[in-house]
This record gives sequence, structure tokens and C-alpha cells, in this order.
Amino acid sequence: MLERHYGIIDQLIIRFDQQLTRHRAAAKAAGRDSPADTVTDITLNSAERDHVEGLMRVNHAGEVAAQALYQGQALISRDPVVRQSMRCSADEEIDHLDWCKKRLDELGGHTSYLNPVWYLGSFSIGALAGLAGDKWSLGFVAETERQVVEHLQAHLQRLPEKDRKSRAILQQMMEDEARHGTVAMTIGGIELPAVVKSGMRLCSKVMTRTAYWI
Repeated sequence: MLERHYGIIDQLIIRFDQQLTRHRAAAKAAGRDSPADTVTDITLNSAERDHVEGLMRVNHAGEVAAQALYQGQALISRDPVVRQSMRCSADEEIDHLDWCKKRLDELGGHTSYLNPVWYLGSFSIGALAGLAGDKWSLGFVAETERQVVEHLQAHLQRLPEKDRKSRAILQQMMEDEARHGTVAMTIGGIELPAVVKSGMRLCSKVMTRTAYWI
């Protein structure tokens, strides 16, 4: 039987369809148990619950974008070591995705209605970064993860002190993201120009401020 080889556009459509399927599926896909599973839940008042729901919706949307970014870069990369690193990181982002979704369900909240937009946009950005070459692509990953760690640190400060379940999730995510960034630089990433970093921060602000509410 002949093996079918898909072009880049075909693979983009396939990945996008897979992401939509993932959001419709109820089955748990995480490879690791949630760090919050062993933490006793507490009662939040209405204002606290709404605030935590917004923060976790932002984090879930961020993981949708991160997964798409890695998949787009892995699709374009010509280096098998880089491709494997991207895929491994994408797998861990699936864990984060499911942990955040589970916490949102516990809070009675919903994921961002714009997740398909975040996914498609990030996948395209990842593919474009891959076209620039692996060293730039890896540098993009490292800077993305550096900004994500800063973002998670800020969310940890904004969470109600008593919400130890959400805190456990974000702390583990922060450790994973920092490691992803370190690995990206170790295998060949380079420092990005300041103007690119500023553009990345601007895009991140648009997404986070929108996903908090929608």
C-alpha cells in the first residue's frame, strides 16, 4: 500500500481539525495526573470564583496557543532533534491544557470561546518561525516560555491565597515551561531582537485580556 504524503496546507487543516475534536471530546488525554488532584478543595465566594475562573480560562487559552505553536514549528523544522523536542513539549502542554480544563469544570466555568482562533493563529506563527530556521524558531520558543513564566508568576500573586488547587497547577506549569525554554536554548536557540520580544508581549496582552472574559 502506498503511503500518502501530506503537504503543509493539508497538515495545517488536519491539525486544526484535531484541535477542534479535542475540545469536543470529554475523555481525559493528559499523560500526568493533575497536581491539584491531591489538594483539598476550599469554598470560594462568588467574586473569588469568578476571578479564578477568568485566570484559569486565560491559562487554558495560553496552553491552546502553546500547543499550536510547538506543532507548527515541529511541522516545518528539518532537524529531527528539534522536531522531537517540540513534540515532547507539545505533549506536556496537553497535560497543562487538561489540568486547566478540569479546574475550570470544578469552578463551573468555561474555556475561551475563541480557542479555535488562538490555535490557528499560533499554529501559523509557529510555522512562520520554523521557516526562519531552527535557531530562530528555538529562540522564539525560549522567549515565549520566558514570558509565560512571568505571566504565571503574576497569576500566582493574583490568586486567592486559599485557592491551593489552582496554585498547585500553575506552579507545576511554571516549572515545565521554564524547562522548555532552557531546552530550546540548549539545543541551539538564539536571543531574539528586542523589537520581536515587544511584539510578542503585545500579542500576549491582547489574548490574555480577551480570554479572561470571553
